[in-house]
Amino acid sequence: MAIEIIATGKAAPPRRVTNDDLAQGKWGGAVKIDTNDEWIRSHTGIGARHIADEGIACSDLALEAAKQALSLAAGWDGAGERDAAIAETALSLDFIILATATPDYYGCPASACVVQDKIGAKRAAAMDIIAGCTGFVYGLETAAGLLSVRADRKRALVIGSEVLTKVVDWNDRGTCILFGDGAGAVLVEKTDNPAGKRGLLRTILGADGSGEEFLAIRRGGTRNPWKAGETVDIPPHLEMDGRAVYNFAVKAVTETINNLIAEEGITIDDVAWIVPHQANARIVQAALKRLGIPEEKFFLNIEEYANTSAASIPIALDEMNRGGKLHRGDLILTVGFGGGLTYGGNLIVW
Repeated sequence: MAIEIIATGKAAPPRRVTNDDLAQGKWGGAVKIDTNDEWIRSHTGIGARHIADEGIACSDLALEAAKQALSLAAGWDGAGERDAAIAETALSLDFIILATATPDYYGCPASACVVQDKIGAKRAAAMDIIAGCTGFVYGLETAAGLLSVRADRKRALVIGSEVLTKVVDWNDRGTCILFGDGAGAVLVEKTDNPAGKRGLLRTILGADGSGEEFLAIRRGGTRNPWKAGETVDIPPHLEMDGRAVYNFAVKAVTETINNLIAEEGITIDDVAWIVPHQANARIVQAALKRLGIPEEKFFLNIEEYANTSAASIPIALDEMNRGGKLHRGDLILTVGFGGGLTYGGNLIVW
């Protein structure tokens, strides 16, 4: 038995905002960011980001990414009814797992349930996962576990979806430039192929809750709840200690890659691609120098999308899949890190 990725999908809002757009106030927001393209690129590797319109929420982007994956799995080639192909495939789902830090609603309902209804996945259980930027890595392992424990479970849809531009402080130029909106999805299937030869081989998951203060949205939860009649002094914005997160991330990336390779008994030469969470190109560059791995082995698309948190790895996988970069039998290593603090990685035979 193997747990295989059989289809991918992604969604990005059509509004593309460059670094120059931010600096010149030409991006549709109310704030002109005191920065420039050279500074952002040299410090982060980011050149642009996609920003959702006011009426777009997490589940909207997740829905489109899900439809992309489902239509690909159905073999839809542009002819005939796409919605019919999607609906038929959706009925085969046992689970929908959506990783996000920016759900449609606080607490409930889960954004995964909204997606479940809109694609017509009537047989599927649905839930959200909160693991920051490591959410997709956690979600893939969760799907594998749920599918493995019963013979009648066959398929799961794993989605990472974020609308981070709605929770950043646009007056904080140190963080607002880093984030973008988007969603990525994979359809996971339990197959009769031998374990260890196809699909998900190994996962490492970890957390360090002592770093809870380094990356947080402090306002609105039960730690700092809303109070009637109160003047809001701490808005529900994402706050980040950039230096602390950077140090954690470089360590997490290097150790996760080393540990996955060691536990599987392989070398880095056996790995076709490393697909990291797209947070900051400097983090990846620092990690690859420590590891002695050539930069060409890492797939990076942060220049176009910026940091889309839990969506970044599945967006990258879809771009690679549809762009012909992934071939059957390729060994892929994903690695993520983020708020919590959390970290983890997957080894996958494509």
